[in-house]
Amino acid sequence: MSLSILIRLKNKEHFIGFTLQSILDFCPPDSEIIILNDNSDQKTIEKVQLFKELNYKIINCSNKLYSPGKFLNYGFSKCSNDVVLTLSSHVEIISKIDLKTISNYLKKYVAVFGKQAPIYHGKKINPRYVWSHFKNKKIENMYSDSEQRYFLHNAFCFYNKNYLLKNPFREDLSGKEDRYWVNNEVSKGNSFLYDNELVCSHFYTSAGATWLGVS
Repeated sequence: MSLSILIRLKNKEHFIGFTLQSILDFCPPDSEIIILNDNSDQKTIEKVQLFKELNYKIINCSNKLYSPGKFLNYGFSKCSNDVVLTLSSHVEIISKIDLKTISNYLKKYVAVFGKQAPIYHGKKINPRYVWSHFKNKKIENMYSDSEQRYFLHNAFCFYNKNYLLKNPFREDLSGKEDRYWVNNEVSKGNSFLYDNELVCSHFYTSAGATWLGVS
């Protein structure tokens, strides 16, 4: 049993090293890393290349027809393992990933996502807006009162590869493909889990839609 980790990357020179080091520190040592590179600059690629001990593959993707769902669906098709972690290129995992536990969860749930702690220029900030969803308890089928729909977040989320490929993300959306996907799943009678014991730091970037209203 092993883990595939799917990362979408575009010019995260100052963050991708933290992401990859946290994979070394907290994920199974034989994890497969698929990096979907969206025309990143050379400095960003050089940071990835520092991590020679990791089993990573860089796949260069054209951004001409980009959508988050399209990139992720393509990435899942390139993963070798049954369990896939979608991971932002500007997060840092800070809790041990127990693959056996995750695998057992995915026998019951269509997705399992973890807690994200917002980090603004090195400082942990009070969670508000989207960050207020990340509670200190496990929640089945988390519902967002602010968004008026079920809430899932792909920055740190586990899926079963084969299930996702049969039930892919929508490719016509410019964002929040995770929310649309999970609301459709719940409408079919399926469940998902938020596990607060799975934790990552999520770093501020000026281009990140998740951070609108924070900076």
